[in-house]
Amino acid sequence: MKLSVIIPVFNEKDTIKKVIEKVKQSPVKKEIIIIDDGSDDGTKKLLQDVKKDLRNNYDIKILHLDKNLGKGQAIKKGLSLANGDYIIIQDADLEYDPNEYPKLLKPILSKETDVVFGSRLLDKNKNSNRDRMLYIGRISITWITNILFGSHLTDVYTCYKLIPNYLIRDFKIRANGFELEAELTAKILLAGKKIKEVPINYNPRSKKAGKKISWIDWFRGIKMLLLLRLKNKIRSNK
Repeated sequence: MKLSVIIPVFNEKDTIKKVIEKVKQSPVKKEIIIIDDGSDDGTKKLLQDVKKDLRNNYDIKILHLDKNLGKGQAIKKGLSLANGDYIIIQDADLEYDPNEYPKLLKPILSKETDVVFGSRLLDKNKNSNRDRMLYIGRISITWITNILFGSHLTDVYTCYKLIPNYLIRDFKIRANGFELEAELTAKILLAGKKIKEVPINYNPRSKKAGKKISWIDWFRGIKMLLLLRLKNKIRSNK
């Protein structure tokens, strides 16, 4: 089984090379797809150097976008290049550890489930709750998702979602930003796919260190959930 690791990058010159090395070292068969989402801090030059150093000796693709389009748009570009059986998104800021890919793949390989989420809430690492406001946003949007879609999830906005390539391609993603996490979760549930959560380590960074998600993204996520729930209800009543 081959994993497509899509890494959306926007102004991450301090961490991107470390992330690439960690992904390369993860003990799973994979391809790496990096989408530079209009970075203007030197990230583009670093990625050009990475590609030059590899000299086609590693399965890595790097695409540079002319301007910042948002995480959702970057993921869509990445999906168009993905050839793996399963897709996973890897943020470029070292909050998530690629060494946990085997843990995420285990329920897939044992045929327990269709989709795996890495839950930051199931892990006992207290760092997961370090930013109180982000923690509240995380659990509240998960609670709303469970109410709307009858699920029992603990972490809807986790970056680590292991999804079959064929399934995610059928979703016709519309999100441009972080509401992508809400859209993917809702569409997986609406497709009737089982989601298994496994605990993962999480090392959150602060706003000062470059954290980009904000409360406006929370509202956009709620809007996305409500629209998808309503659209499905209207379709079911026809």
